[in-house]
Amino acid sequence: MPIKIPDDLPAFRTLQSEGVVVMRETDAIRQDIRPLRIGLLNLMPNKISTETQIARLIGATPLQVELTLVRITSHTPRNTAADHMAAFYRPWEDVRSEQFDGFVITGAPVERLPFEEVRYWDELRRIFDWTQTHVHRSFMICWAAQAALHHFHGIPKHELAAKAFGVFSHRNLEPDSAYMRGLSDGFGVPVSRWTEVRRTDIAAVAGLSILAESDEAGPCLVEDAARGGLHMFNHVEYDTASLADEYARDVTRGIGIGVPANYFPDDDPARPPVNSWRSHAHLLFGNWINEIYQTVPFDMADIGR
Repeated sequence: MPIKIPDDLPAFRTLQSEGVVVMRETDAIRQDIRPLRIGLLNLMPNKISTETQIARLIGATPLQVELTLVRITSHTPRNTAADHMAAFYRPWEDVRSEQFDGFVITGAPVERLPFEEVRYWDELRRIFDWTQTHVHRSFMICWAAQAALHHFHGIPKHELAAKAFGVFSHRNLEPDSAYMRGLSDGFGVPVSRWTEVRRTDIAAVAGLSILAESDEAGPCLVEDAARGGLHMFNHVEYDTASLADEYARDVTRGIGIGVPANYFPDDDPARPPVNSWRSHAHLLFGNWINEIYQTVPFDMADIGR
C-alpha cells in the first residue's frame, strides 16, 4: 500500500520519481480500509527536505499511511515560505483533539540552548504530554529525543567539546526488539550534534532500554516502552547529501568544523559521498510502522485509553 499525502506537496513528485508508491487523496477515499494516521511535527529549518525524508521512510511499507504535517502553534518558521506552511501544515492547537496512530517529532537547531530557553518549550511540553493520551506510538529524533527524555525523566543533555559529525558504526544491542528485528549486528548512522545524552543517565531510569549504541558517538536509540516512545539521537532519515550540505554551510559561516567522519571517500569533500545507511533506515521505520499496526486499536477513539 502507498503513502497518502497532499497531491501538490513538493515531496509527491520526488517520491514518485524514486519509485515510492504515492496515493492521491482522490483515490484513497475509495479504499474501504482504515489507513494508519501518522503526524509529523517538523521543527527542522528546511521543512520541505525533512517532509520528504520522513515521508520516504514511512511510505516504504505494505500499509496505507496518511501523513499529517503539524507545526508549533506559537512559533512562525523563518526558513520556509508562509504559503507552503499555510497550505500543508496544521497548527498543533488545531489537531490536539484528534488521535494519531503514530507521531514523529524532528530535531531542531536549538540543541545548545537550555531547554527552558527555547521559545516554544512550554507548548512542546504540552505536546509531549498530549502524546500520552492521543498518540499510540511516538518517534522522537535528535533534539526532540533529548527534549522528551528531559521532560519525562529529567535526563540532562551535555555539551560536547567538538561536534559529533559523520557516519559512525553502531551496535544492535537488542536484536529481538520489535524495532531492531532484521537489522545487522553493526550498522552506520549519520550523526550531527553538539550535545549528547549519556549512557549512565539513561541507565539510571527504570524502564528505558538502549537499543543501539556507538563506541564513538554514544547511545543512539532508546525505547521508553511505558510511554510508547522511541528516541533516536541521530539522523538515520538523512539524505545522501545532508551531511555534505551541513559541512558546506558551516564552512561558509566560518564555524570551526572538521570533515564529517567516515562519510566522504578518503575524507575528500570534493568526492561525492556514498549512502551506507539507507537500507537500515527503511527497516527501522518499517519496524516502527509494523509495531503500530500490530498493536493499535482499530477504533481510533480507543487510542490513549
